[in-house]
This record gives sequence, structure tokens and C-alpha cells, in this order.
Amino acid sequence: MDSLAHPDLVALGRVLRERMDRTLDAEMAAARAAARRRLSLRDHLLAAEDGSRTVTIETVDGAIHAGMLEAVGTDHVELVLSGRSRIVAIRHITSIEDRD
Repeated sequence: MDSLAHPDLVALGRVLRERMDRTLDAEMAAARAAARRRLSLRDHLLAAEDGSRTVTIETVDGAIHAGMLEAVGTDHVELVLSGRSRIVAIRHITSIEDRD
């Protein structure tokens, strides 16, 4: 009889594989969460620009600006809505919401 085919070893191997899969899933989830925590506001804006997404931006004065993120500069964003362009300083942005 092959010692590696022993029924106890087969069951033990299955349990260990399941534990390893759960551990790997937990580590990947933790890595994704850590990466999200390191993203800056500009990183989120760049991701929205890359996805050609329409966003709503709120600024410190309570104004709401909506449109397609056309460009993200080092200190500003450009939104376009109905052919009209609006430049908003990144330091004035308090929140961003995807409209897509």
C-alpha cells in the first residue's frame, strides 16, 4: 500500500488545502485594503479619468460640479459637461462621486 494514499493523509491534505486557500484569500483582501488606504485624492481622480467616467465633485464652498473628467493636472482637474469646460483646484475638492 502506498503510504501517501492512506485515507488519513488524504483527509488531512484536503483540510490543509482549504486552510491555505482561506489564508491566501484573507491575505489578498488585506493587501487590497492596504492599497486602497494608500491612494490619494489625485490617484482616485486619475483612475476616474482613465475610465472616462462622469463624476460629481463637491468643493469646500459647497458648490457641486458634474461632468466627464477630461484631464487631471498636478493641482487641478478639468470637467466637461455639454461642451463646457470647468477647471477645479484639487485642494478645493472635498468629495468625489461616480455618476456612471
